[in-house]
Amino acid sequence: MANTKIADISADKFRPLPDTEKKQNEIVRPSITYWQDVWFRLKQNKRATLGLYIIIFLLLLAVFGPLLSPYSYSDQFLDKQGLGPSKEFWFGTDTLGRDIFVRVLYGARISLAVGFLASVINLTIGVLYGGISGYFGGRVDNIMMRIVDMFYSIPLILYVILLMVILGPGLKSIFIALGCIYWVEMARIVRGQVLSLKEQEFVLAARALGADTKRILLRHLIPNCMGPIIITVTMNIPKAIFTEAFLSFIGLGVSAPMASWGMLASEAMPAIRSYPHILFFPAMAISITMLAFNFLGDGLRDALDPRLRK
Repeated sequence: MANTKIADISADKFRPLPDTEKKQNEIVRPSITYWQDVWFRLKQNKRATLGLYIIIFLLLLAVFGPLLSPYSYSDQFLDKQGLGPSKEFWFGTDTLGRDIFVRVLYGARISLAVGFLASVINLTIGVLYGGISGYFGGRVDNIMMRIVDMFYSIPLILYVILLMVILGPGLKSIFIALGCIYWVEMARIVRGQVLSLKEQEFVLAARALGADTKRILLRHLIPNCMGPIIITVTMNIPKAIFTEAFLSFIGLGVSAPMASWGMLASEAMPAIRSYPHILFFPAMAISITMLAFNFLGDGLRDALDPRLRK
């Protein structure tokens, strides 16, 4: 009976589909991945793009900038003390006749190294510690979080003073102090994310397929936390840079003749009324760097938020 009905249908009832109806089913926007969409939306944010360009420019200056000047950060010209900006000395000289431009660039190396060290610590200790704590839960989570609370309750300056007594002042003490404390915030954030994700269907499916704890953490849970992780890392870099500048300013950071931005600001304070340019340039470098990272962090927070996707 089905064959009879098909045979009764005449050919004139069939017609080609018009072009207008064909185009209605076409995919106008090409399919893109999540990270391609993040990069596209990040580029639409002018402040975030400006911050990214400034950070890249500062990194290039820190690496190659000292090659633009024939002077070193420790060269002294006693007959050229306190000079203002000129063609010979772009940022002028300090009270000992040292080129401020070269010293600011060398300070950028130290300050940016401190900031990126804090990000590496966040991405290793903080992410793994928080992921393990949130995944196992129960008594393990309780013990690990009490250890975090213990580290979080002790001020950073006490770590630095203790390390200065043991190791002496210098950049090593700052690196170790940051390593002791800067992973704590990241651990709390990752723990909260893992606690909310570990009961999702994709984790239960991975367990049913026989995936072990290491694979579930590294291949399923932590990649799904990358949005908050990247935002926290970006926000913690300027915080670490400012911490190093503050410690060097009060004499607990790098020692002379090394040049960090905090050390340059500390050395400029006694002569601020006579030579204000000595303080202006390192302070400007700190301000621009912190603004650039904050702009980039705000842009990443908006770009990584799935609720803002269109």
